[in-house]
Amino acid sequence: MEIIVLTGAGVSAESGIPTFRGNNGLWENHRIEDVASPEGWERNPQLVLQFYNERRKKIAEAQPNAAHYALAELEKKHTVKIITQNIDDLHERAGSKNVMHLHGEIFKSRSIKNETVNYDCPGDINIGDIAPDGFQLRPHIVWFGEMVPMMETATHMMHTAEIVLVIGTSMVVYPAASLLYFATPFSTKYIINPEIPEMQKTKNLIFIQKNAGEGVKEIVERLME
Repeated sequence: MEIIVLTGAGVSAESGIPTFRGNNGLWENHRIEDVASPEGWERNPQLVLQFYNERRKKIAEAQPNAAHYALAELEKKHTVKIITQNIDDLHERAGSKNVMHLHGEIFKSRSIKNETVNYDCPGDINIGDIAPDGFQLRPHIVWFGEMVPMMETATHMMHTAEIVLVIGTSMVVYPAASLLYFATPFSTKYIINPEIPEMQKTKNLIFIQKNAGEGVKEIVERLME
C-alpha cells in the first residue's frame, strides 16, 4: 500500500520547535516579511542569517517525538513517502527514509545566485561566507514570494497515493495547502490536527481532532493491523 504523508508545523511543535506563525502574526518575535522573504534579505541579510542561525541551533537540540517515530514504524509494512513543510530533520532522525522538504532544509545552504545546488550546513552562515560560485551563501529555505521547486513532484506523488495522511497543518499556506486536492477521489484521506481546517468538499475525508503524537499513533496502529 502506498501512503503519502503531508506534515506541517504541528508535528514538530511537540518536539519544542515553535510553529512558524503565532497568533500575533510574528515568527519568534520577528515579522515574517523581515526574516522569510527576498525583500527582508535585501534589507537586512545579517538579521536573516542570525535568525536562521538561531533556529538551526534550536533544531539541532530538539528530538523526534512520537509522531515522527510512528511514521517511521509505518515504513516497516507499507510504502511511505513524506512531504513535509518543515525545515527540520526530525523525520529523518526518527528513521523515515523517503522525505521531501517542500520549503527547504535548515541544515543546508545555497548560493544567492543558484537554487539548484545546495551544501551541508551544520553550523552558522555569516556575511562573507561564499559558495563555490563566488556568491554569498544563504539558508536553503523557500521564502515567501519564491517558487516552490519541489511542488510539481509533490503533486505527482499525490496522484499515486492509496492513503493520504495530513498531519499538523492548518492547510492555509499555499501552494502546499492545495496538495490534498491532487489526490484521487478513491484514496482515503485523514486529517490529523487539533483544529479541523475548513476544507472544500472532498471525497473519503476523515478528520481526527487530536494532536500529532496521539493522532498519528492511532492511525498507524490501524494501518499496521
